[in-house]
Amino acid sequence: VQLQASGGGLVQAGGSLRLSCAGSKIILSRYIMAWYRQAPGKQRELVASIDGGGTTNYADSVKDRFSISRDNPENTVYLQMNNLKSEDTADYYCNASLMRTSYWGKGTQVTVSS
Repeated sequence: VQLQASGGGLVQAGGSLRLSCAGSKIILSRYIMAWYRQAPGKQRELVASIDGGGTTNYADSVKDRFSISRDNPENTVYLQMNNLKSEDTADYYCNASLMRTSYWGKGTQVTVSS
């Protein structure tokens, strides 16, 4: 099983990025998918999640700016990030979870310059 995260980069404050998480040897539509982030010196935190029925959940800090979505035929989950702020700078990780099973992808780095 592999989760391949991509789409990170350097962007100016106010800009946008779209992160992708592609699944290999795993059917992502069967899992609760989530994006987490970890900034230097801080704990990993949940950014957004989406369940199999499409119900989404967001951290208060990203509500109205970030949007999580699925493309089931492409077996990919996205995180659209708009109006980025310097405090969004972090490594972003995708996660697939189902009951006691949890898979993590390698992080993709997002750096927002002010």
